[in-house]
Amino acid sequence: MKIVECDDEAKLREFYDKRISQEVDGSVLGAGYSGYTFKISGGNDKQGFAMMQGVLTNRRVRLLLNKDSKLYRPRRKGERKKKSVRGCIVGADLATLNLVITEVKEGALPIPGLTDVQIPRRLGPKRVGKIRALFGLSKDDDVRQYVLGREFTNKKGKRVVKKPKIQRLVTPTVLQRKRRILSHKIKAIQASRQAAQEYARLFAQRAKERRESERARSSRRRSSRRQSARA
Repeated sequence: MKIVECDDEAKLREFYDKRISQEVDGSVLGAGYSGYTFKISGGNDKQGFAMMQGVLTNRRVRLLLNKDSKLYRPRRKGERKKKSVRGCIVGADLATLNLVITEVKEGALPIPGLTDVQIPRRLGPKRVGKIRALFGLSKDDDVRQYVLGREFTNKKGKRVVKKPKIQRLVTPTVLQRKRRILSHKIKAIQASRQAAQEYARLFAQRAKERRESERARSSRRRSSRRQSARA
């Protein structure tokens, strides 16, 4: 990050009426930025109110914000609040404007304090696939030996090495857990099928008994009718 102060109105006029996420050619800021392309990522007005994406105005407005809104963090569940936000269109009332480099053309001069130094990555990859891709490892190599850690001094003055937990690492324990879950699923399916078969058998048996009882009852009725007719 680098802070650049600019008071030239001719240079600032190139940013007016542009919105957040629009790109600007760096040559408008001077020859030292020629070859760079900047994207507007935000800013603040002179009273400190931040620009909000989606508010299509170049002034300050008051909006009712909730937990899904930007620039607002509710303190209680379901809380909403009216807050003043700055629109996403650049104007003359801005005090700061945030720019992000999106493209560097060939032959562009390095910007002192920004692109002339290489800042190493503080943290390495955590996922197994990305670790293998970074070091060119095969599936037979032990990924745990290549995890990047960082060494620092804790509050007690002791030097410790901190390494991240590897994500998606396939170990014998993971395979055993998968086999156990699969066996439980297979047993559950078999038990369900057996219960369905037992239910079907019992249902057929009850239906057969009901039909036989109905047949016996109707037979008794017919016999009683014949006897009454003879009498």
